[in-house]
Formats: sequence, structure tokens, C-alpha cells
Amino acid sequence: MITIPYLTALTTYFSYGLLFAFGQLRDFFRKIFDWWRSSNLQGYAPICLGLEDFYIRRLYLRIQDCFGRPISSAPDAWIDVVERYSNDNNKTLKRTTKSSRCLNLGSYNYLGFAASDEYCTPRVIESLKRFSPSTCSSRVDGGTTTLHNELEACVASFVGKPAAIVFGMGYATNSAILPVLIGKGGLIISDSLNHNSIVNGARGSGATIRVFQHNTPAHLEKVLREQIAEGQPRTHRPWKKIIVVVEGIYSMEGVLCELPEIVAVCKKYKAYIYLDEAHSIGAIGKTGRGVCELLGVDTTDVDVMMGTFTKSFGSCGGYIAGSEELIQYLKYTCPAHLYATSISPPAAQQIISAIKVILGEDGSSRGAQKLARIRENSNFFRSELQKMGFEVLGDNDSPIMPIMLYNPAKIPAFSRECLKHKIAVVVVAFPATPLLLARARICISASHTKEDLLKALEVFSEVGDLVGIKYFPAEPKKPQQERGVIKED
Repeated sequence: MITIPYLTALTTYFSYGLLFAFGQLRDFFRKIFDWWRSSNLQGYAPICLGLEDFYIRRLYLRIQDCFGRPISSAPDAWIDVVERYSNDNNKTLKRTTKSSRCLNLGSYNYLGFAASDEYCTPRVIESLKRFSPSTCSSRVDGGTTTLHNELEACVASFVGKPAAIVFGMGYATNSAILPVLIGKGGLIISDSLNHNSIVNGARGSGATIRVFQHNTPAHLEKVLREQIAEGQPRTHRPWKKIIVVVEGIYSMEGVLCELPEIVAVCKKYKAYIYLDEAHSIGAIGKTGRGVCELLGVDTTDVDVMMGTFTKSFGSCGGYIAGSEELIQYLKYTCPAHLYATSISPPAAQQIISAIKVILGEDGSSRGAQKLARIRENSNFFRSELQKMGFEVLGDNDSPIMPIMLYNPAKIPAFSRECLKHKIAVVVVAFPATPLLLARARICISASHTKEDLLKALEVFSEVGDLVGIKYFPAEPKKPQQERGVIKED
């Protein structure tokens, strides 16, 4: 639970209130001027007008240069950010032919596989020559190659489950799987900060949805006990099945799931566990096997394991791992398997090769070095930010570390100042977060060097003072030799 300082909350509310008031005033005059103009809608209702797009028109467009910045390079430790300009107060942005070389602190390239790799890249190129960029078919038609079968076996072995099924898109993995697993008469109990893909999947299932306080096993148990006692709405019949949905690392908080305690609660009340490891698989754990390995949870205690390949493996798509019976059922019923185009063969080869590097099956120790580096980088960077006085969310070992901004004026200020200093960051605001809890989400990679991190810390300290986001007193500076050191491999 984030506790907002009273003065910060007050000024943030005031800022949003001011923006809302001026936005409504501008809309009022817009309606007056539009009344004099001839309408070309010919009886149709405006498709994008009024409160539906008020936030976009009056708040987002003011700062849209801080979002969706195009890049012209691989998302490695350093990226080329294409420069843009606007002639109409940010309503439209036009690209230039210039680019800036920036330190990348926004991509999910946790282990550095998104850039050219000495083991992965040649094999991906070879698979491209052999299989082509796309299968041009769904898995049940002509879209299953030998690479897809190898990938599913590789993933199942890696996560410690009997079987697995892979999909071409991570978001669709959650949104398409949940409606297949449960429907009317079932109960989904979801963490309050679960990803939007889980929210949409749960809504599309037709099941009853209940929410428990973020990462709070005690409240989960209370909700389970109450819902089991009450049963289904109106009829009070027993639930057909109950699924508890949690994430390994919460992507906007950088917090690790309280998995051992949640597993114990679910076992007690005979509820299934659905674990989304999009940000944890490959990034944490001694051998990169995710939150189960890190927290000592037996994978047999997790009924459905979901993950994506877009973060630690430098590819695309997602997977579901579970019992052979479950995976076979999904192959017969899941629309993402039956109707969507299968994952690209080169993308599949990239995942297979990345897993082999992580496990050391490439004949080197690079995988272990990457895992050690991302852990050291993450813990060092988080510790230094906290010493400077920033409010940083998340747990140790997590490569995600949100820096709280709160006030809407500080969102573009922080982003633009960092870009001036050649640091590319991602800022996040409503509706991705609650209105008051805007933040900058920093993602650390194993490809970052000590010099990269020290440069970023220097810039953040300067920008933090300028923007006013150091909400805590900074620790006294220590001599250089006493500071944390990151080992160079």
C-alpha cells in the first residue's frame, strides 16, 4: 500500500482539478464554435467526442511527446531515439531524420537477448531461411512446425511442468485462456493490481469476479471464506470452480508475489492457482526459473503457469504450462490456438536458443553471468536511488523499480529532462495507474554496465532535484571506495 504525503496528495488533486476545469472550459467554447459550423456527420452521433475522449484531448495530448517515442535500433542498453517536433501544440508529432543515442532504462530486455547475440542470432537467421518469417496459418492447420513442438517441450522442461502450449502474443495468452478455463458458475479471485490482460480475460469469461487487496494473503483468505460460504449469486449453489489469479512480479510496482503464503491459502480452500510470470520468468531465480525458484515454491503446487517471451527471452509470444490433461484441453478449445496465426518460427528459435544460453547448454557460462549481473544491477540501482531520497517501489532482485512522481506536471518534466541528458525512461500515468500514483518505471538489464548505471544515477539525482521528486531525505554521501560495486564479468 502506497501512502501519499498529505501535501503531495493535495497539490496533485489541485493540479488535476485545474486541468479538468480548463479542459471543460475549452470544451464549452468548442461547442459554441462548432455550432456555427456545418456538420458533416449527416445524422450520425460523434464517435469520439465528449467525456469518452476528454482525458486524451485535454490531458494526454499536452504531454504525448513523452510517450510512444520511436526508436531506430535494437532495444539494447543504448538505443537510438528518433527526434520529433510539433507545429500544433502537441496534437500531432512529426518525425525527423535525426536521432539521439540514449541509455535505455525503459525496455523489458532483462537479460540482454533483444540485441544481437553470438549464440542466438545465427540460429534465428538460419531458421528464417528455412521456415520463413510466418507460418501463415493457425496451429491446427499448417502452422505447427518442428520448432513449435521443440519450443513447447523446452518451455515445459524449463518451468518444471509436464506440458506447455505457446501462443503468438503474450497479452492474448491471458485474455484468451481465462475464458476457456472458467465460465458462468465459476469464481475468479484476482489481485487488485493484476495486469489489464488478466482483467479483460476474467471479464470475458462470464465468471463471477472478486478482488483481494494487493499481495495480501490474509485478505485473500477472508474473500475465499466469504465466497465459499455464500456460494453463487441468487442461487447460493456451490461454485463450479475457483481460480485465484496472481502475478510473479507486478509490472507497475516491481513487487514480488507472496506466493508461498498464497499457495498455502489456496490449498486450504481447494482453489486453483493461476500464476502470471510475464516479468519474472527468466529474470529471477538462481537459474532464471522465476518466482517459484526464488521463493522455494514447488511448481506442482501451481496449477496454471503463464509467462511471456517478450521480456527475458528477447522474442514475442506467451505460454501456458500445466498438466498434460490441461494442455491437451487447451489445444482443443482455446481460440488463440485454434484461430490465431502461430508464433513466428524465427521468434520460436530465438526463445529456444535463449533458454539454452540461460541453462548453459550453449557450452558457456554466459547465462549464469547474465542472471548474476541483472540481480546485482537491480539491487545496486534500487539501493542508490533510495539513498538519494527517491520513493522507489518494489522488492530486491526485481528488475522493475518505479520512481513515484505523483503530480501530473512532474510526468513530462521528468521525462523531457531525462531525454535532454540522453536517458530514455518510461513514465506511466492514469489509466495505467490510479490517478494520484503517476510514476517513472525503470527497467534494468543485464546488458547495463556499471558506467551506464552510474551515469543514470547522476542524471536522476540532478533531474530529481530540479523536478522536486526526492520525497525523502538523502543519505550522506560516502567515499567512493565504500560505495556498492558491481563486478565486471
